Formats: sequence, structure tokens, C-alpha cells
Amino acid sequence: MVKIKLLQVVNDAFALPFFIGEQFEYFKNREIEQYVACPESAFLDKYLKKIDIPYFEVPITRSFSPFMDAIAIWKLYRILRRNKFTHVFGHTPKGAMVAMMASYLAGVKHRVYFRHGLLYETASGFRRGLLIFIEKITSCLATKIVNVSPSVAKRVKLDGIKYERKSILLSRGTCNGVNIDRFSNRNRQAIDQSQILRQSLKIMPSDFVVGFVGRMVKDKGIIDLIEAWEIIKKEEPKLKLLLIGPFEKRDAIPANIWNRISDLDNIVHIDFTEDVTPYYCLMDILVLPSYREGFPTVILEASAMSIPVLTSRATGCVDAIIDGETGLHIAHDAKDIADKIKFYHDNASIKKLHGKNGRQFVTSYFQQQVVWRDIGRKLFALIDR
Repeated sequence: MVKIKLLQVVNDAFALPFFIGEQFEYFKNREIEQYVACPESAFLDKYLKKIDIPYFEVPITRSFSPFMDAIAIWKLYRILRRNKFTHVFGHTPKGAMVAMMASYLAGVKHRVYFRHGLLYETASGFRRGLLIFIEKITSCLATKIVNVSPSVAKRVKLDGIKYERKSILLSRGTCNGVNIDRFSNRNRQAIDQSQILRQSLKIMPSDFVVGFVGRMVKDKGIIDLIEAWEIIKKEEPKLKLLLIGPFEKRDAIPANIWNRISDLDNIVHIDFTEDVTPYYCLMDILVLPSYREGFPTVILEASAMSIPVLTSRATGCVDAIIDGETGLHIAHDAKDIADKIKFYHDNASIKKLHGKNGRQFVTSYFQQQVVWRDIGRKLFALIDR
């Protein structure tokens, strides 16, 4: 049997714990030799040294630049030729584009594009056309495409990007699944940490906490959420909005929304944190009014913690809840979001039931081991019982 030698390509080291995480150890135990290619960062070095995964520094930029992209493709091509990898996995539109081009030129037999979402969905004009063109090129050069949700697969087909024969889905979606032992409302360590956080953040036990986890950008529906919060704060002063995630320059929210987040005393904002688990313990519900996703892992994490979820019907989000059972779908409309937040506030028994159902939904379909076995079977032809 030919030894499997895998290179994972990402354009941001912070994606590694979310896209791969404990997969590294799982496949290491199955004698798969694993490496990472990524732009240099302190986090990259610290994270991969901790889990003993070697890496190559490749200058893959987040924005599209013909000159810099050509350099990244050339450097990755040389790495692939020297090290004779059997498999290359490319993540995110930009990382995957560079990975598929370089691995195709280097003659790598197994080239897998993990389609984590569709940047072009919220783009317009020339940029939208360019992103669709790149999506088609990346898909064409891949030998397999992992769609992270059924709605992503449906969307690309509707948009004329037709590579169904090489496309697969892992279980019912995602690329990594959820650790249901860690994300549990019985996780004693997370509960203890949450009590310390509650005091430091001045969140009272009687407060009804509405949570959001994600990048603080327009695509995530932050503007809609803050406008809904303006409605709620006049009627329900005991509610708190807990926002967790970094502000970003790309797709940045307007200054007036940023000012409201900073000024309102019933909004608590936390920047990027590696471990969100204790923060989930503070939440009564999670809200994600996103305009586009691949498959929002934060929804699965919250559901695993028995937290009901409000989310849009956008690509990816529509697959992550069962409407009326584990959460409720919301429109991109401030009043609708406010009304459904108040619904859960006023109906504690339904909130508890939807949280319980959410835990069962994740346990049935999205446990990490279920997804990892599917990766082993469909991408490495491993039979793992």
C-alpha cells in the first residue's frame, strides 16, 4: 500500500483549529503523514509545534493579486515537487485556488477542494464575475470537491458551476464536525470558567443573554442584529447582547454601527478568543443573521450546548437548524429578529425544548468521529469501523 502523504493548504493559520483541529491526531494515528502550507505567523508556529505537525511557509494573501498569487503558486509547486505528496487539500477560495493550481502543475494525483463557502454570493459587478471565474477554475482542477453543506452544493449548481460527479458531502455537512464532549452544558470546566466571566463582564444571573459568535462584518448580519437590538432595549432592559469576534477591515461595518456597539451598556463585546466554550455557558440563545456561510460551525457548537438558535435561510445556515425544532429561521429584518428573540425570552419551556432537540440533532449527525470516518473513507479509501 502506498503511504499517504497529505499537505493541507490554508491562507490563514487561525482557520486550522476550526477546519482541521483534532483531525490531525486522528489521521496521525492512522499513519497518514501530514503537513501544512500557510503564510508565516506566530500563531502558526505555536499551534503546529504544540501538535507536532511540520509546516511550510507560503505567502498566500487573502486578497487577489496576480503577482503575489503567482509567487505563492510557484513556491508551493516547488514544495510539492520536492516532497512528493500524494494528497493536497485546499481550504477557502483563495487557499484552494493556489493549492489546486500548484498541485495540478506538480502532478499530484489527489487534489481536494474544500468548498467552505461562496464569496461571490454577496459580491457584485466585476468582483462577482471574477470570483465565479476563480471558483470554476479551482473546481475544474480539483479531483474531488467537498461541499460543506447541501445548500452550497445546490447553490453552485444553480449558478452554473457544474462538477457534481466529483463533488461529495461529509455526513450531513461540515468539514470537521463537533466535539460533543467539549461542547456540552455539562462541561464542568467550562461552567466554572463561565462563572468567573459572568462576574468580570457584569452579566447578572437574571439577565437573558443573546449571543453572537463570528467576525464582526456586514456579511454576518451584524447591522441587522444591532438594529434589532435597538428595538429590544426599549422593551426588555434585562436582556444582554454578547458579541464574540474581531472587527475586520474587509467588509467592515459602518462607523455608526461600531459606535452603537461601543456605547450601549447592554452590549458586551469580546475580541477573538481561542476557546468560546465558557461563553456559550452564558448564553440563552444564539443569533446568526448571516448573508452567506459554508456551514456555520458556531450553530452546531451552540446546539451541542443545548442553546436554541436564530439564523437566516442563507446558504449554509439553512442546513444548520431544524426550523421550529432546534431553532427558528429569521429574515434579514430588524423587527423579525427582535420578535423572535422576544419569543424565546417569553417562552422558557419552548427555549428549553429547542435546546434539547439541538443537542440531539448534533449528536446524531455531526459528531467529529462521524465526519472523520467519512473523510477517511471518501478521500483516503480507509475502512475505519
